[in-house]
This record gives sequence, C-alpha cells and structure tokens, in this order.
Amino acid sequence: MTAGTQRPAMPPALPPTLPPALPSTLPSTLPPAPGPAVLGASAAATRALWPGLAMAALAVAFALLVNRYVPALSPAVVAVASGAALANLAGVRERFLPGPAGGGRRTGVRERLQPGLAFASRRLLRVAIALLGLQIALPQVLALGWQTLAVVTVATGLTFAVTPAIGRRLGVSPGASLLVATGVSICGAAAIAAMRESTDLPDEDDAAGALGVVVLYGTGAIALVPLLASLMHLSPAQLGAWTGAAVHEVAQVAAIGAASGVLAGAVTVKLARVLLLAPLVALTSYRHLHRHLHRHRPARGARPPIVPLFVAAFLAMVAVRGTGLVPAVVTDAVPVVTNVLMAAALFGLGTGIDVRKLAKGGRVVLLGGIATAIIAATSLAGVALLV
Repeated sequence: MTAGTQRPAMPPALPPTLPPALPSTLPSTLPPAPGPAVLGASAAATRALWPGLAMAALAVAFALLVNRYVPALSPAVVAVASGAALANLAGVRERFLPGPAGGGRRTGVRERLQPGLAFASRRLLRVAIALLGLQIALPQVLALGWQTLAVVTVATGLTFAVTPAIGRRLGVSPGASLLVATGVSICGAAAIAAMRESTDLPDEDDAAGALGVVVLYGTGAIALVPLLASLMHLSPAQLGAWTGAAVHEVAQVAAIGAASGVLAGAVTVKLARVLLLAPLVALTSYRHLHRHLHRHRPARGARPPIVPLFVAAFLAMVAVRGTGLVPAVVTDAVPVVTNVLMAAALFGLGTGIDVRKLAKGGRVVLLGGIATAIIAATSLAGVALLV
C-alpha cells in the first residue's frame, strides 16, 4: 500500500450479544430438599411405631410357643386372644383423665402402643394375606379331582351365602354375620381378617365374635370329626376330604389329619378352600364399594380399587407358585413367615376387643354353630356321594 492511499475505515465493532440476565425470581424445577422439620417428623413417626411393634413381637413369640405344645391352636388365634386379654386385664385400653372445665385427655399404655399396633393390624396383615397365596400349589389342588373340588365349592359357597340371611333372622349385626360366614366357610382367622380389612368394618367386637366361633367349633371338631367318621365307616380318603372341606382353621385340619393319618390329603383340600378367599372377598368388596358409591359420589380420581390390592397380590402369589419356579427353600419358609405376620396383625386387632361386650354375644355363637352345621352336613353329603 502506497503512502498516498488511505486505509478504508473499519465499521465499529458490535458489542457481543449476551443473554439477558436471569430474573432472580425464576422458580426452580426441582423439588425443595426436605428440611430438618420434615425429617424430624418422619423420624418421630418411625420411633412411635416401635413400642407397639415390640409388644406385638412378644405376643407372637408367646403364640408360637403355645402352638408348639397345642398344635390345634393356631398362632393367629392365640395372638388375638392375647391381645384381648392384655387390653381388658392389663390396662392397655385407654383411660380418660378429666381436666379443668370439663375437659380432659386420653392416656394410658395404649396411647403409646397404638401407632405400632395399627401398623401391624393393617400393613402386616396385607403382606400376610398376599404371602398366603404362595402356600397354594395349584397342581396339587387340581389333582384332587373334580369331585372333591365340587364338594369344596358347593359347601363353601352355600355356607357363605346363607349365613348372613340366618344372621338377620337371629338379630345379629350385618358385620358380625358376614365375618362369621367368612371364617366358617373359608379359612378361619385369616379369612375374617381379610374380609374385615377389605370392607372396612369398624366394629372390632364383630371380628372378635367371629374369631371366638372359629376357636370354639373348630376345636370341638378335632374330637368330633374322627369320631363321627369312625361311626360312619368313612374311608381315609373320605375322612381327609371331609376334614379339609368342613373344619375352620388350617391348624385344626392339620391336627385331625396328623392324628388320623390323612394329613396330606386333608391339608390339600383345605388349601382348595383357602383359594376361594380371593373371589369371595373380591365379590363382597365390590358390592360394598358399589353401595358406597351410590350413597356418596367421590371426586374424580378418588375411587378406591374394585378389588383390594392385597387380594390381587394373593392371586399373583398363587400364579407365581403355580409356575414351579419358586425354590423349595422359599416355599418351606413362607408358612412360618405368614404365621408370624398374621399373628402380629391379629394381636393388634385383639387389643381393641371389649370382652364385656363379647360376653353378651350369645346370638353370634348360635349363628356360628348353625353355619358350622351347614358346612359340615353339606360337605359330608358330598363326600359320601362323590369321593
């Protein structure tokens, strides 16, 4: 470039384009971290469970010990009786302390035990019912043959259907009638607890009456069923089928079967009855829900499930066991775990029972006797004709 030529003027440099500053009020898209107050409340709620759960653990240990020496009494039955005894004799039920100006507060041991007992009687119960499905091996149940399965289905269905109607004639409350029908026709304490949970029956004394019926007549069956079978000259196969189809608790069926040499057949027939727990509880829950929705229209999205989730889990466990893929170590351990969880749940239920009210329940005992006679006579006639 020569000295006479001028350099062309360069355009002024543009300022860099920076993004606008973010406003200080921009909301965060991440949820805030839980503060100390939230974490403290969660820890306090967890600590509140331990007294009740520790008491339930002691009751379960006692129930297992009794069951070891008296096999006819299942851990669940012993646990609910222990809960009722503790509540009514040892002061676990709440006491009302009067305060100034007519006020007052509730106190007592039960106040500290309540969170853990409520957790056991609801959450642990649902897990126990679900695990109950792992005890049912469908191939063994189907191997019983259509004759035995027909006897089980007819006897169970008939007893479950007619017992509430008889209860109305006797003046028994609908809740107690339903629970007696469930316990007698299906599988005793486990069925009563499952039905009560799925239908939200509030009266614990109804459940206590039904459990008393199961203990009373199921224990009597341990002596009567083998005696009557001997008088009627039933074959071992017929005795096993009648025991499994008529006696209430699995432990009671096992006691009869072990004493009579028909343990395997009797327990397998009993498990076929246990399998009917899911459809009968689901059907009753659906009818209960249907009536509730007609009376109260819930908000959109607030409808409870038609089939209780723990019943669906029970069926899922039955299906899993039916695949044959469950290891033997698991199937061997499941009955023990189920008994422990069920006993803990029913101990929590037992602490809410008022024995004074239960003692006045003579009509419930009568209803239980009638229901027991129905399922015993129906299943005996079926066994005599078909097995």
